[in-house]
Amino acid sequence: MISNRGLLGLSLICGAAVLWSATLVVALAAGTRLVHSALAIGVAALLTVPGFAAGVLANRRGYRTRAPRRLWSLASWVPPHVPVWAGVVAAGAFFGFWLAIVLAFTALDGSPAVRDGRYVLQDNDRVIEVDRVTYERQLDHEQQISLAVLGAFAVGGSFLCAARATDHED
Repeated sequence: MISNRGLLGLSLICGAAVLWSATLVVALAAGTRLVHSALAIGVAALLTVPGFAAGVLANRRGYRTRAPRRLWSLASWVPPHVPVWAGVVAAGAFFGFWLAIVLAFTALDGSPAVRDGRYVLQDNDRVIEVDRVTYERQLDHEQQISLAVLGAFAVGGSFLCAARATDHED
């Protein structure tokens, strides 16, 4: 079992992943790519995965739960010792990342590719030739989706680790 200090540390690391992902998603939505795609997604994954996994495992073992008792009751999703404002902030951040995913998906016009030195978008069986700006924008949408998914997982990891680490009923 991970100590409370370890869980708090992982919660902070997931918090850094939330900030990293949110910053890059907002920049991509504004039309600016701050970091190369592989680096952006790699750092987000590196910061997110350990904390999320630890948070899920610690909560499953610590609270011995399987599912919430009532789906639409905040009390069934948030442990009683966690302030309501923390649950609301986490839910708001999660919703923000979810919205970024939806908006990026709706802006996708196809899968960007380079064929014979030409920029194209592949959509089902259609291949449409596009300019470099459109091609780059489609790559930005794909990166935004990946970062938003990792950001949403980071919100969950940060919340789960912090909730379990601050429960002193053990």
